[in-house]
Amino acid sequence: MSSRAVTPLPWKHRFLILFALTVVLPASLGLWLLGRFGADTPVDYADPVEHFKYGSTGGEHEMGFPYWIWRALPEVCGHYLPGPGYQSIGMIYEKNPDGSLKDLPVGTSKRRYQGVDRVFVNCAVCHVSTVRAAPDGPPLLVPGMPAALFNMKAFEEFFFRCAADPKFSKEYLIPEIQRQGADLDLLDRYLVYPLAIGIMRDRVLALKGRFEWVFEQKAWGPGRVDTFNSAKVIFNFPMHRLDPKEFDAPADFPSIWLQRPRREPRAMDLHWDGNNSEMTERNKSAAFGTGTTPPTIDLPRIRRVEDWIMDAEPPRFDSLFPVDRALAGRGAPLYREYCAGCHGASGRDFSGERVGRVTPLADIGTDRRRLDSYTYTLAVNQATLYAGYPWRFTRFRKTHGYANMPLDGIWLRAPYLHNGSVPSLRDLLEPASRRPAVFWRGNDLYDPLRVGFVSDKAEAAGRPLFEFDTRQPGNGNAGHEGRAYGTELSADDKAALVEYLKTF
Repeated sequence: MSSRAVTPLPWKHRFLILFALTVVLPASLGLWLLGRFGADTPVDYADPVEHFKYGSTGGEHEMGFPYWIWRALPEVCGHYLPGPGYQSIGMIYEKNPDGSLKDLPVGTSKRRYQGVDRVFVNCAVCHVSTVRAAPDGPPLLVPGMPAALFNMKAFEEFFFRCAADPKFSKEYLIPEIQRQGADLDLLDRYLVYPLAIGIMRDRVLALKGRFEWVFEQKAWGPGRVDTFNSAKVIFNFPMHRLDPKEFDAPADFPSIWLQRPRREPRAMDLHWDGNNSEMTERNKSAAFGTGTTPPTIDLPRIRRVEDWIMDAEPPRFDSLFPVDRALAGRGAPLYREYCAGCHGASGRDFSGERVGRVTPLADIGTDRRRLDSYTYTLAVNQATLYAGYPWRFTRFRKTHGYANMPLDGIWLRAPYLHNGSVPSLRDLLEPASRRPAVFWRGNDLYDPLRVGFVSDKAEAAGRPLFEFDTRQPGNGNAGHEGRAYGTELSADDKAALVEYLKTF
């Protein structure tokens, strides 16, 4: 029996095979992995308003939920929501041209990062809402107004509770993701999404442990947030050892129109208590609420928002409702006498001796919880943010009162006072003893007579509203009253003053 000798491959062929196995194949695999997992690409929008509503601030890097997990959670953990979907906590979905709802609500952005489309909130989640002129009328979406419908505390609690639920697992989430139509490839189905679910669960539960104080506070209700106690968590303050007077300090989301005249010709004191006069610092500080950190903040895209809010204007009251011009004319001199010195000559002219300056609490007399929650110690800690960067914070300071705000678009900024404790402008012109002690927040139906959202009903279109009790800590409706504030005017004069404010 004979055997045939095996002819060895020429050395060139052996070299090519070896080169392919040791160089080409690893390089190809590396390039594929880089393409699959190395992208960091946000969804961008050419229109500045669309960018404001849906553009990234960078928060998806650290806090972003994988897109399909975001979509699936309201179905898997719906028992932790007051109603169907994110709409039940006040998030707003716009419609596509065909009438279907967009896949993400206003105030969220999407970014492709580490091989997964990630979703998290942006600035608009706190600064966009809707207004309706009639119960059966269409809602008008208004970018830049306070997010009067969004319940941030309910939003946070939903994710914390869901992450602690056994259903936050691949066994429940992946079938729901596929039911919703996701086309997951094998890598996504068996590696990427199971790994992402575990990472997100652990990350949210870790945050839950730090944010336990949220569950111990009284409900904020829609349109409000306890801003600086959240900052204390970020700085690892021992929350359970702080002075109790620092807690239960929610304040309304502010409007963000017309920032240029707040900056030029002189910088105004910003935030409710006037603790910073530099707009860009204020904006970077606010961006932490959208999940950013110093290494991950997307400064070019935040600058786009800054450019837009410099000159963005609120819609006019008379675009929806009539204004009695004769009555408003009678109110103009009353405004000049009682209001202009603190709030500006008009809704576009912010000149005035005390506009954008802090009025001591002893003079204004409004609820002090928001002021007490912002401590000197927190101001010192904020000065460490962005250490080593050219934009390190340098302007935060402790004050002893509340800042006098310009009144542009004041008709859309109800309820009033820093904590949203007075439902309408007409109520604000009454002494505290005659202001509503209890009312309901979260309605976008407007009351053009009293200038505020309808607040005397416990539900709207079958949806329960939030009962706001001014007797609860942080909710006090006293202050901004007395002769200097117009609460001693006659009923006719008050009506004229309110009519004039509709022109702002």
